[in-house]
Amino acid sequence: MNLVFIINSYLKGDNIMNKESIFVMKDISKSFPGVQALDKVIFEVNKSEVHALVGENGAGKSTLIKILSGVYSQDSGQIIYRGKAINIKNPREAKNLGISTIYQELNLCPNLTVADNIFLGNEDSKTVFGYIDENKLLKKCKEYLDLLKSNINPTIFVAMLSIAQQQIVEIAKALVYESEVIIMDEPTASLTINETEKLFEIIQKLKEQGKSVIYISHRLEEVFEVADTVTVLKDGVLMGTKPINKLDYETVVKMMVGRKIINKYKKTKTEKSEKREKLLLEVKGLTKEGVFNDISFSLNAGEILGFSGLVGAGRTELMKALFGLDTIDKGKIIVKGEEVRFKSSKDAIKVGIGMTSEDRKNESLFMNFNIRENITISYLDNISKYSYIVRSNEKKSAREFAGRLNIKPINIETSTMAMSGGNQQKVAIAKWLITGPDILIMDEPTRGIDVGAKAEIYKLIKDLAKSGKGIIFVSSELPEILSIADRIFVMNKGKLTGNFLNKDATEEKLMKLSV
Repeated sequence: MNLVFIINSYLKGDNIMNKESIFVMKDISKSFPGVQALDKVIFEVNKSEVHALVGENGAGKSTLIKILSGVYSQDSGQIIYRGKAINIKNPREAKNLGISTIYQELNLCPNLTVADNIFLGNEDSKTVFGYIDENKLLKKCKEYLDLLKSNINPTIFVAMLSIAQQQIVEIAKALVYESEVIIMDEPTASLTINETEKLFEIIQKLKEQGKSVIYISHRLEEVFEVADTVTVLKDGVLMGTKPINKLDYETVVKMMVGRKIINKYKKTKTEKSEKREKLLLEVKGLTKEGVFNDISFSLNAGEILGFSGLVGAGRTELMKALFGLDTIDKGKIIVKGEEVRFKSSKDAIKVGIGMTSEDRKNESLFMNFNIRENITISYLDNISKYSYIVRSNEKKSAREFAGRLNIKPINIETSTMAMSGGNQQKVAIAKWLITGPDILIMDEPTRGIDVGAKAEIYKLIKDLAKSGKGIIFVSSELPEILSIADRIFVMNKGKLTGNFLNKDATEEKLMKLSV
C-alpha cells in the first residue's frame, strides 16, 4: 500500500468525514537507538469519537500515545490540539490540557486505599485546616465507582484487589480529571465479559458527553464493537485510517501483519502424539479453603487441557497450587504415577512441571534482565560449574531456545523491557522449555499480544503437544479455548462445573457453566 496515496486520501477527507477534530498529530517521527519507532505518522481524532489504534506489538502504538501524553517528545512533527500547536513536556501537562491515559500496565500504589489511588495528586477535598476531608473523598470516590457500576469498597487497599478490580480503579482514576481525550491501552485485558460490557457502556456515555476515546486493543472483535474509526500502524508507519463501517476483520489483520492470518479461532484437531495414552498428571479432590474446592481431573501426554471460566473463578489459584506456589488443604497431586507434595515451585520443577503466569511482567519475567538471563534463570544448575555460571554454556542455551521460538530481536543481550509483549511471552515460554518439562501450565498465554504473535503461540502449543508434552491452557477467551483445547474444564466460584470434549463444546455451553 502506497504511503503517499494513504496520506493524500486521508487529507482529502476520505477518512475524516468532515467531523470536528480535537487534535491532529502531523508527521510524527521518533527513533530510539537502532529503532525507527515512528516514521512521519499522521493521527487525527475527532470530538465525540471512539478511535481505535491497532497494530502488532512493536508497531509504534505505545510510542505514539506516549508522545501525546507527554512521556516522550517527538523527534519531528507537530501536535495541534484544539486548533493550537502545542508541545507537551510531561504527563502532568497532558492531564492539565485534558488528556488522560490508562496504561495496560497498571500504575497504582498497592499500599494505599482505592479512594487514595483514585484521587492521588488530585485531592481537592480539604478542610479549612488543609487536611484531606476523608468523608468527602470517600463519597466522591463512590460516585465514580457507581458510574462504573462497581461495588469495590473505597477503603480497601489496592493490594487486596484482583487485576480486574485494579483495572476498574485505573479507569475511575482517569475519569476524575474529566478529560476531553481519554486514552485506553488494552483496558479489557483483565476484565470479564460482563465488566467489558459495562466498560463499553461507559465509553458510549463519554462519547455522548463530547469526549474522545482512543481505544487500543489486540482484540479486534472489541474494536469492531466499540470503535467509530480505526487507525492501523505497522513498523512505525501509518497503514491507513478509515471509518469502521468501511473495514472488515480480514482487511484490518492484513494491514496489521502484512499477510493473511488463517482463522485464528478455527476449531482444529490437535495431532495426536504417539505417547498420548501416557497419563502425566492426576488431581484428586484438591481443595484450598475459600479458594477452590474438590477439584479432580487428569492430563495425558500430548494433550491440551483447557480451563475456562470468568476472572475470579479460581483458575489461576488452582494453577499456582499445581506449581507449588500456593499450599493446599487437602487432596492429591499425582505426577507420572507418584503422589507429590510441593513445598515450593522448585519441587514442581524437579518433577517436570513448568508454568507461565498471566502476569508475565511481574511473575514470569525479570524485566531488568536481558533475554539471555531470563531464558536461563531456571536452568542455572545445568550451565554452571563449581557454583559459577559458564557463560559460553549460558549463551549457547539461550541462543538455541531464542531461535526455536523465533524470538525477536535476535540479540540475546537485549533488555526484556524493550521487547514487544508477544516476544516477552515467547521468552517466558522459553524459560520453561529449556528445563525440559513434561507438563506446561500456561495461564492466559496470549493476553495482551497481537494476532500475529497469537498465531505463533498457538502453533508452538500444538507442536509441544504433538511432541508428547501435556499442556494445561487457561484462557478467558472462549473462541480461543475452543480452537486449541482437546478437552475443556469450566470453573465457577472455585468449583469445576463441567467438562467437555472439544467436539461437544460450544461458547453457549461454556458460558452457561461459567456464570
